Amino acid sequence: MPVPIIIDCDPGHDDAIAIMLAAGDPSIDLLAITTVAGNQTVEKTTLNARRVCTVAGITGVPLAAGCTQPLVQPQLVADDVHGKSGLDGPQFAEPAVDVVPEHAVDLMYRILTRHPEPVTLVPTAPLTNVALLLTRYPDSAARIREIVLMGGSTERGNRTPAAEFNIYADPEAADIVFRSGVPITMCGLNVTHQALATPEVVARLEGLGTELGRTCAQLMTFYGSTYRRLWGFASPPLHDPVAVARVIDPAIVHCVDASVAVELHGHHTRGATVVDLHGYLGRPVNARVAVTLERELFWDRVIGAVDALGKRTT
Repeated sequence: MPVPIIIDCDPGHDDAIAIMLAAGDPSIDLLAITTVAGNQTVEKTTLNARRVCTVAGITGVPLAAGCTQPLVQPQLVADDVHGKSGLDGPQFAEPAVDVVPEHAVDLMYRILTRHPEPVTLVPTAPLTNVALLLTRYPDSAARIREIVLMGGSTERGNRTPAAEFNIYADPEAADIVFRSGVPITMCGLNVTHQALATPEVVARLEGLGTELGRTCAQLMTFYGSTYRRLWGFASPPLHDPVAVARVIDPAIVHCVDASVAVELHGHHTRGATVVDLHGYLGRPVNARVAVTLERELFWDRVIGAVDALGKRTT
């Protein structure tokens, strides 16, 4: 049976592909898409989610805008990576998909309490919405099957030497989530850097022969240009779909159990995920931590989902 999920995102090039993977793969039942401030302002990330749903023909899935600011600190955006729009590259038509008149957190709670089975949350953005859900509606935790998130790292960061962007953008929210007691799977930079959108991958997207495939190739081309400029990557890592792939088939993303804490106070390390892979601190395990990716299986599912969606819209 397909796994029911809500994807909480901040599109973002990799979020865009994550949405398509969730909507186009038969192993997922996409119940809702929620947005949050992150890669860009929530106004822009919500517009981008509407654009993605429109170009991919994703209809009948409620889309709601969420938090406009982190819980404590000033907002941080990643326009150096994703451009001024948050989704630079392709030229998008006016979106035909609109938002529902409900805050993202309230939509999440309504779905969680009404769905006949527990629901998996897949945050691919700062964890502000999820933290607010857990604090505003404490009973929601019992209705969450698990939280499979893209964020953090067992190694170094990509926003500071120690911190990955999604966690660094709202460390207090991440701290709430990791201490919530809800089952968590963390897909961090150490595994997402294995999901490189190589020229061969871009050629496969173009070779689908659909408008959606070409749009995805354009997204990857722009995204690749910023990764080359900022970090010297020959091909960009497609972070966010890794979390969706873990839900689709756990065999695609291999994990180990570990204790994960979020650093809130370090002058040089704020926003770092302290992943105790070897049990040095003697703390209870609170997360599955992704360590390796089956690349071919991953890209087959991503491209298969884009292909399925693209054929529906032609």
